[in-house]
Amino acid sequence: MHFLLANFHAHALWTGLFWICAAAVAYAYAGYPLLLWVITRFRKTSPSLPSTTPSLTLLIAAHNEAAQIGRKLTESLALRYPKEKLQILVASDGSTDETVAIVRSFAAQGVELVVIPEQAGKTNAQNAAMRVAKGEIVVFSDATTEYHPDALQYLAGAFADTKVGAVSGRYTYSDLNSDSISEGSRAYAGYDNWLRDMQSKAGSLTGCCGCIYAVRRGFYTPLPAGIISDFVEPLHVLLQGAQVKFEPRAFAREDVGHTTDKEFSMRVRVVARALTGLCSVREILNPFAHPWAALQIFSHKLLRYAIPVLLACVLLSSWMLRGMFAYQAILIAQIVFYAAAMLAMIFPALQKSKAFSLPMYFSVMNAAALWGTVQFLRGDRYVTWKPQRSPSPEHGGYKHAR
Repeated sequence: MHFLLANFHAHALWTGLFWICAAAVAYAYAGYPLLLWVITRFRKTSPSLPSTTPSLTLLIAAHNEAAQIGRKLTESLALRYPKEKLQILVASDGSTDETVAIVRSFAAQGVELVVIPEQAGKTNAQNAAMRVAKGEIVVFSDATTEYHPDALQYLAGAFADTKVGAVSGRYTYSDLNSDSISEGSRAYAGYDNWLRDMQSKAGSLTGCCGCIYAVRRGFYTPLPAGIISDFVEPLHVLLQGAQVKFEPRAFAREDVGHTTDKEFSMRVRVVARALTGLCSVREILNPFAHPWAALQIFSHKLLRYAIPVLLACVLLSSWMLRGMFAYQAILIAQIVFYAAAMLAMIFPALQKSKAFSLPMYFSVMNAAALWGTVQFLRGDRYVTWKPQRSPSPEHGGYKHAR
């Protein structure tokens, strides 16, 4: 009798663990998006009109971008925004290559330069450049990002609403390499943009796309060097009572040409820096003072970072309950999924198929989330960065886009 009772308790424990963890995973990937979809069904929004009214500063942070900065500045000068209202400003963060010389060669065309002698990180470079920024609106860009010619007009138009303090644009990846994990990267970017769009329509965002987002200069908050600016800067905008919106027509793209290990390293840094940044504005997590922001951060950030542990618990509990057909089927499905991810890592040619690339990218993302959390808990902090994506020089761009 004692054995049967112990067996019953163990079964109940594993069953409870399975369903709690499975429900949390389901909420993160399906429940939260469904909640956003329901909320947006009852909110009528209309797109803002493109505008060239406010003065803009296009702030480009760069570290050793000699291979790309000339192309970036040429495309920036061709953006369809009044030249008298656009300041193009490059912040060179301790560059040791020809980046500074190349930027200076564009001085006659109005490009301005801020030189930080010693590399101190992207956020520090942005802080330094903000001291000489002149635009009412400051647009933050990477040197490897290519903007649609009308992107600045759409960003500017979103600020016609005086309640808006920051705006995120939309990004995607292109020029896919067969040995990269680009299919997964592009799928993730699409999902991320879709969530941002619904979050914006439901009220406000809690984070922006780092390669294309804008802030009213008066709302900008200088941040410590180790803080990830595109996540924490919008949170400071929210704390000042303004809104953060998503403008999908403000479009940018980057190439994905890096490999699995580089993607993993980048995601580890992003997670560790996001958690560090969140600690710097922990008041935003108060559900009584900031209910919508707290819900978004819990659902889209904190819970997502916990997914690796939750998935491990689902796998373990389904193994322990494999005597029942339903759990056995779920266990087999998990094994097949992770086997596809492993095969894609071993045989890069398989990454051309979404049946392999998506499981692999999902696994890499979650492994990076776990390790980034561990790094954060260990006290490791990331301040400086090395560019991971490099658009190819022959890339055709948006020159003929309409």
